[in-house]
This record gives sequence, structure tokens and C-alpha cells, in this order.
Amino acid sequence: MAAFVQTLLAEHQANPTNWENSTLTDFLSAMSRWIEDMDGWYANQGKSVPEEPDWQTFAHILGAATVYE
Repeated sequence: MAAFVQTLLAEHQANPTNWENSTLTDFLSAMSRWIEDMDGWYANQGKSVPEEPDWQTFAHILGAATVYE
């Protein structure tokens, strides 16, 4: 998981304009909204929402927060 977060950081440092939510405030706001809406994302992927979120779920949340509007 640490490697994933380091990859996100490196991506942001190299290309901050590729992120819809490049400030901490925008990122956390998008993260919150995506968590509220993630049932729809899982449904669109043909997957069920995990009953117990795991590291992969958290990685999806972090990745989505970079671009979620």
C-alpha cells in the first residue's frame, strides 16, 4: 500500500495538472463524495461492495479521489 501511495505522490509531483483534485481540500472532498457513491462504481464494474473494506478498497478510494468530480 505504501508503494501505491508513493506512486500517487510521484504522479502528482510530475503532473499535477492531470489531477482534477490537486489540493488537499479538493482531494479529501472528492474522496468523501466517492465513498458515498462507491456502491454505483462497484455495480458498474459488476462487483459487489466489500462488506469489510480492505487495502484494495482503500486504493480504489485514493485513486478515484484524484479525478472524481
